Amino acid sequence: MKFYHLILYGEFFLARKIGLSSKEDLHGKKILLRVDINCPISKDGKILDDSRIRIHSGTVKRLLENGAAVVILAHQGRPGMDDFTDLSEHAKLLGEYVGTEIRFVDDVMGPESISMIKKLSPGEALMLDNVRFLAEESIEASGEFHARSYLVRRLSPYFDYFVNDAFATAHRKHASIVGFPYTLPSLAGDVMEREIIALTEIKDPRLSPKVFVLGGAKISDSVRILKNILGNYRDSKVLLTGLLSELFFLSAGINLGKMSREKLERVGALTLVGNVREIYLKYRDRLLLPVDYILEDGSTMKVGENYADSKEIRDIGSETVSLYEEEMRRARVIVLRGPAGVIEDKRFRRGSLELIKSALRTNAKVIVGGGHLTAILEELSPEERNKAHNSTGGGALLLFLGGEELPAIEALAHSAEKFNLKGIELP
Repeated sequence: MKFYHLILYGEFFLARKIGLSSKEDLHGKKILLRVDINCPISKDGKILDDSRIRIHSGTVKRLLENGAAVVILAHQGRPGMDDFTDLSEHAKLLGEYVGTEIRFVDDVMGPESISMIKKLSPGEALMLDNVRFLAEESIEASGEFHARSYLVRRLSPYFDYFVNDAFATAHRKHASIVGFPYTLPSLAGDVMEREIIALTEIKDPRLSPKVFVLGGAKISDSVRILKNILGNYRDSKVLLTGLLSELFFLSAGINLGKMSREKLERVGALTLVGNVREIYLKYRDRLLLPVDYILEDGSTMKVGENYADSKEIRDIGSETVSLYEEEMRRARVIVLRGPAGVIEDKRFRRGSLELIKSALRTNAKVIVGGGHLTAILEELSPEERNKAHNSTGGGALLLFLGGEELPAIEALAHSAEKFNLKGIELP
């Protein structure tokens, strides 16, 4: 059983092997495992795509098979959003993939969860409820700060190791990500290791030009990293879709209708207009915006020619797909993050699906990032899927490729030094 501790060193990562390769090392140890099983959720609360659960099941299974008692910490959605739910269904699905029962407690750090953690035996697993039910989990702060959080102080005494397998949230400075490495010997899990190795290769400056196709609902994350991507990859282009593209049109003074503006207002995106306008004016020669959209009634709206005040935009149109496909043919690296439309409704999945297919038809290295696009990738044949690196990360992926340091990795590096985790350094 091997885990790697990843240490940031300039533009490269050195993997430091931790001495946990034998069953004796792990047997009887209690492991706090942070995963990212945040899934697309339907309006009636059903999990629409469980690929992230399946991906993390390998780490859980290996820990259990080597005699560890595993307590799983995870989140779903964020407060105020429709997909903010408990993790009871996630635990059932994870148990099916692991092949053993994953107990679930509708508590995070209260008396019931502590009692069940104490009773957990080697080879058994327990999932705590949504860690974002705790208000302090939403605070962005340093590892030193979060080491003093109630969550970290409450849970740490019951564990021997913390394993972070949640690459998709590696860009968050949350207590469950950066706090525990300051109080427990901490390791990178299988998923974290694979992501870093794959993405480090993609950062190779010889692989140019790069094309980034950005969409999805996490507008603030996308705006935050756009400037870094455009600044660090001088020959790159960014193809915008979804709500992000609507925000750029609004910032450029192009009218897409009242419904578009109201939708942006509902998600709090209007506060970003100034930042977006600045990015647009500086980099507009490297930004591509849609030329047509699909509306909620299935009709097509051409940008600059018509708009419908009474109908919402739900997807990009066929002319936009063709325009973006032409741009992707020139790329050596293509990163797709976030869907182009409202993919929860099958009528509006076409734009996202066609963009992925277009990318896979090129000779470029293709990275598909984020849980929602993974659902689209699953519709393709195994041969097609294998042409892409299916990253669990969305925002973390782009921050990493944009040159920013990831707080989760920095926290793991700190833990290696603090707890004197020695081993063989690998290039």
